[in-house]
This record gives sequence, C-alpha cells and structure tokens, in this order.
Amino acid sequence: MPMIEMKDLIANIAKALVDKPTEVVVTEIRGQQISVIELKVAKEDIGKIIGKRGRNADAMRYILMAASTKLRKRFILEILG
Repeated sequence: MPMIEMKDLIANIAKALVDKPTEVVVTEIRGQQISVIELKVAKEDIGKIIGKRGRNADAMRYILMAASTKLRKRFILEILG
C-alpha cells in the first residue's frame, strides 16, 4: 500500500470542506525534524476550514499529528488567508 503524502492528506480533507476545491493549494516546507504544511484556500472558504471555534482546523491538526507519528516527524499546519 503506497504511503500518502501529508500534504495530499490535508488537501483531500480541505477540498471536501470548501465550496471552491479548485482553489485549494497545499505546499510543504520540509525540514530535518519538522515540516510545515501551508494550506491556502479561497477567501470565502476560510471560515469553513477553521470551523466553529476552530474545530475543523484542530481536527485537521490532530489527524496530521496522528498520521505523522509513524514517520517520527513533526508536522505543523499553517492556514493562510
């Protein structure tokens, strides 16, 4: 079974949440121990990504953290406006 890239994981989740999935852009800045995943969506979709009281963003961060434990690497999700 091929291993999914963390940025693809976040992109798939984000595209399912937003109204404009074609405007979802995910980039990864790789470091030795820590990688930063940057998520950029349409201005109108920021609220859907963050969710009420930040629940959607927290859930994505939690999934990212859980998935990354196997890789023994830390991933940080940054949501860009």
